[in-house]
Amino acid sequence: MSIITPSSEDFLKRYLNNASPTGFESPGQEIWLDYIKPYIDDWDVDHYGTAYGIINPGKDYKVVIEGHADEISWFVHYIADNGFINVIRNGGSDHMIAPSKRVNIHTKNGVVKGIFGWPAIHTRHGEEAKLTPKVENIFIDVGAASKEEVLEMGIHVGCVITYEDEMIVLNDRYYVGRALDNRIGGFCIAEVARLIHEEKTELPFTLYVVNSVQEEVGLRGAEMIANTIQPNVAIVTDVTHDTHTPLVNAKKLGDIKSGNGPSVTYAPSVHNKLLQLIIDTAESKEIPLQREASSRRTSTDTDAFAYSNGGVPSALISLPLRYMHTTVEMAHKEDVENVIKLIYESLKSIEYQHNFKYIMKK
Repeated sequence: MSIITPSSEDFLKRYLNNASPTGFESPGQEIWLDYIKPYIDDWDVDHYGTAYGIINPGKDYKVVIEGHADEISWFVHYIADNGFINVIRNGGSDHMIAPSKRVNIHTKNGVVKGIFGWPAIHTRHGEEAKLTPKVENIFIDVGAASKEEVLEMGIHVGCVITYEDEMIVLNDRYYVGRALDNRIGGFCIAEVARLIHEEKTELPFTLYVVNSVQEEVGLRGAEMIANTIQPNVAIVTDVTHDTHTPLVNAKKLGDIKSGNGPSVTYAPSVHNKLLQLIIDTAESKEIPLQREASSRRTSTDTDAFAYSNGGVPSALISLPLRYMHTTVEMAHKEDVENVIKLIYESLKSIEYQHNFKYIMKK
């Protein structure tokens, strides 16, 4: 039986379809908070918009489960006299997919529609045939005849730009859309909060359900909230690459496949004892599991929690994702369910004052 209900899937759709660009996550955070409020005891936000729910408050042992709320986007960088707009990245936006995409330009007066234009194939001959998209040459057309007309639309340098693509379900098997990285993680931890409430699960610690901002520009929201909460343990969820699609080198990037379950990562920032607890939980609950390794940091919010407050035992549970940082990111429904199950069951395995030190005093 599926643990994702029609109402929770409706929340997922509303949450993914709402724009949540890095630095401008607050509207999406309100959607997320409204969904989890019935399942938590308290909630709060920090100054930059990281939102968190609190379950079983007041305990002196604190556990975090975390995802990040922001999506990659673009900024208006330059408006030419003829009305065309040049951009810079807000996070790791892929310039290769931009041409021919429809966009929403967010202004104080609302959204202005635009498109990433590109010269027709008929016009590219000789050296021009080698033309490829670069951040320096992609541009947005809003149908304006001049810079003055663009400004009159409310568009100015610094306006943030998102793609308009919305979520679909493909073959009743995959969630598809932009910004599954990593609002799908925010969805998973919200569903964990729902399960704890509906199953009347009693936790021996205070649980913080954290939806961080600004991960895409350097784990900034997680850094801030780790210092605020000062947790004893952190389980982070993010996405990882499905390496079984064309043009991806599994030998180089790791052998991860959609539909084969969540992935756990071995890395210096991942605490071995907490990781083993998660692996043991997966085995005992018969949750499928994949493994990968990072030679230095995980490049996820795991690192921000691990290296905060003198060192916090932290681990990463990842959702296999196809076509990351595009508008057609794909996640297998069964993998999403198993990420939720694995986080939920792992929490039940953490004891009050659980000691994760590698060497114990005798």
